[in-house]
Amino acid sequence: MLRVSILDGYVDEPTCLGVPPYISPYPRYIAGAVWDYDSRAAVSYFTIDQVRNDSSLVKNLAAADVLVVIAGMSVPGRYLSGFPVSPSELIALCHPLSRPVKLLCGPAARHGFGMAGGRSVTQTDVVKQVFDLIVPGDGEVVLTALLRNKLNPESLDVNQCRADPSDIRTYATKGARIVQNHPFYPDCLITELETYRGCSRSITGGCSFCSEPQKGLPQFRAVEDICAEVEALYTAGVRHFRLGSQPCLFSYMAHGVGDQEFPVPNPDAVERLFKGIRSVAPHLWTLHIDNANPGVLAAYPDECRQIAHTIVKYHTPGDVAALGVESVDPVVISKNNLKASAEDVLDAVRLLNEVGATRGVNGLPELLPGLNFIAGLSGETKHTFTLNYEFLRTIAEEGLLLRRINLRQVIPIPGTPMFESGNTTIRKHKAEFQRFKRHVRETLEQPLLKRLVPQGTLLTDVCTETYEGKLTFGRQLGSYPLLIGIPGIFPLHTFFNVKVIDYGYRSITALPYPLDVNTAARETLEALPGIGRKRALRLLLHRPFHTIGDLQRALDDPQLADTLTDYLGLK
Repeated sequence: MLRVSILDGYVDEPTCLGVPPYISPYPRYIAGAVWDYDSRAAVSYFTIDQVRNDSSLVKNLAAADVLVVIAGMSVPGRYLSGFPVSPSELIALCHPLSRPVKLLCGPAARHGFGMAGGRSVTQTDVVKQVFDLIVPGDGEVVLTALLRNKLNPESLDVNQCRADPSDIRTYATKGARIVQNHPFYPDCLITELETYRGCSRSITGGCSFCSEPQKGLPQFRAVEDICAEVEALYTAGVRHFRLGSQPCLFSYMAHGVGDQEFPVPNPDAVERLFKGIRSVAPHLWTLHIDNANPGVLAAYPDECRQIAHTIVKYHTPGDVAALGVESVDPVVISKNNLKASAEDVLDAVRLLNEVGATRGVNGLPELLPGLNFIAGLSGETKHTFTLNYEFLRTIAEEGLLLRRINLRQVIPIPGTPMFESGNTTIRKHKAEFQRFKRHVRETLEQPLLKRLVPQGTLLTDVCTETYEGKLTFGRQLGSYPLLIGIPGIFPLHTFFNVKVIDYGYRSITALPYPLDVNTAARETLEALPGIGRKRALRLLLHRPFHTIGDLQRALDDPQLADTLTDYLGLK
């Protein structure tokens, strides 16, 4: 029997996220390719964190006929529930494995290993001694060729890619059930869905730092193909979906691709896509999007407003359209061929607020913009940071809502214009970037966060993910979820409704709602508004409480008990 192991080292690309709680399309396509070749093949799937935490799993990898490693970070990110595999880790892990034919797939095979913003990538040469094939092309296509070649890696074209977007339908549907092996399956796993790849702006070269234009013009997947994949995933038990694997969702099936840098959006196609997803996955829990081109929203406000209304009609609340701003400095925009001016971005932010600022059933607004800025681009000066700050302050002063402000340093990717200049500008302005980041955090992000989720806001279905001391961190599942610290130790991968009580710069503190005052830990009680350490000890001493009157008698300030009714389950 053919045995294939997939090791998910996680990916983070401009148009695709595969770090838990996300699973990218890569492992699903790989599994589908194997089962399409041999329906009886044994396909195992492990994440790098599973292997890190249980070394005995290496035996499973060693016993396989083929080992496919998926890895690569080409945009910098911060992660809560996992971290992408490093080259040194792969060398240590794969070097002793003599039996399997070993393939490296994903962005690491195409561009190298980007491990942090502001640093050059580590070239794939460092790991070539432990892999039989490093696959810059489509892993599922090259793997199919390897299987048909009786596992002989010689003379295979590692640059092979699918000829047509419809080619992936079979692999996507047949490989869907591999998600059942993910440690976050079923309730806490989000599947990233590819609607198309390639960039309409590739006709002008695209943004200087981005790898997506290297994929050429957009190749759109048919609505029917995407819905067939969603149906297969839904049947396999998946309930959380994100249409994240594309440069701009508002440009899906756009008219004029290849003729125009900003093709005309196609609201009817987007409507058919979302309606189709809902029809095959009627009881999904999450349906979110990711990237949107602010230049497209500004150029075609009527079409994009219609698309935004469609998204809000069919999606789930708390959704985010991530806008690649990068910089509002006209010099930087020109030198890096960026996609939008400051005025364009502001128009896009206004449009999304107009349609999506209404608060949804999960406590968050329906659909908001998230802004991505990148430091270290060509033409950047100290004045660039001033312009970017003033732009953000304008948004705040207008009373507009933002889901997040993402400030990062560029990773110079091989094959992009940015690679030629490297990290010279990053090094030059490192201190200025840190000052800018701190200034935004201290003066803008917290006030915007308080506006986004006022104190006392009820947020539903927060999934707990990790601990830090006696603090449990969790997030609602979806695009760019808000980090929530819950005082106390609560079971992981469990869902809670919480009420907001306090704010960090980029996170909030919240308490389970309703809070059971009779069982809550001391550190949880201390976090209640107006309680603190001494009053928490008083509550512990006088438990159990059955009524608010009991609570009033136990506290030195009886009126305080009345204010706590918003958080407790007492009457």
